[in-house]
Amino acid sequence: MIRVFALISTLCLTLFASVAQAQTLKLAVTTSFNNSGLSDVLLPAIKQDTGIEVQLLIVGTGQALRLGKAGDVDAILVHSRAAEEAFVAEGYGTYRREIMYNDFVLIGPAEDPAGISGAPTATQALQRIFGQQAVFVSRGDDSGTHKMERTLWTAAGLEPDTFKGWYRPVGAGMGAALNTASGMNAYLMADRASWLNFANKGDLALLYAGDPVLFNQYAFIPVDPARFPHVKNNLVQKLESWLTSERAAGLINGYQINGETLFTFNANPVP
Repeated sequence: MIRVFALISTLCLTLFASVAQAQTLKLAVTTSFNNSGLSDVLLPAIKQDTGIEVQLLIVGTGQALRLGKAGDVDAILVHSRAAEEAFVAEGYGTYRREIMYNDFVLIGPAEDPAGISGAPTATQALQRIFGQQAVFVSRGDDSGTHKMERTLWTAAGLEPDTFKGWYRPVGAGMGAALNTASGMNAYLMADRASWLNFANKGDLALLYAGDPVLFNQYAFIPVDPARFPHVKNNLVQKLESWLTSERAAGLINGYQINGETLFTFNANPVP
């Protein structure tokens, strides 16, 4: 009798563990998304509404895509359209679905020695930094922010791989880059949400924003279950439905710091 009871208990525990595991989903997200604080708002609501425990793997966009290519996550939420479209075209993701956006901004010393606050375009702002050889901190981590930064340098007619000591790649996430720039009183490019949620601003200030090229779109991509049968596609679809719902829209649009909205919901139609 005791053995039967023990066997039943073991089976119940195994079943409970299996159900719990089935409701856990791995989502690779950018450091900027996490640093914004929005994940602290969305994840409890997702669990409450869907029962899904979302485990975040917080990395740059490049690393998030590599995790997807290895089948190590069930879905990704990133912000580098060209890289995302290549990921889907290569058969690693089923499609990309836009969820929300904010913008990139240029941060720097409040006294603005390079004079970027008066620049007519983002590329001209970078040209002014280059002209002054003003210290500039780069993510240097193949993230969506780093990819955009390099795109803008190239558009400005400049090649960051040739820059010397004034250009400081940190090879780390948005929070680490902001902390480094704060400590060095340097320029850098950040997403607006991370900047607004950043506590250690020091003498830094938001100096340049508003150029349409600084638009920053976030997209959700399910990892293709045809390539990786182990991914939890049912949960991914359930999460996607939530992320594109009115409930998500309200939380995303309503998330503010000091009265300023950090993201705008713009989920596109079902592919």
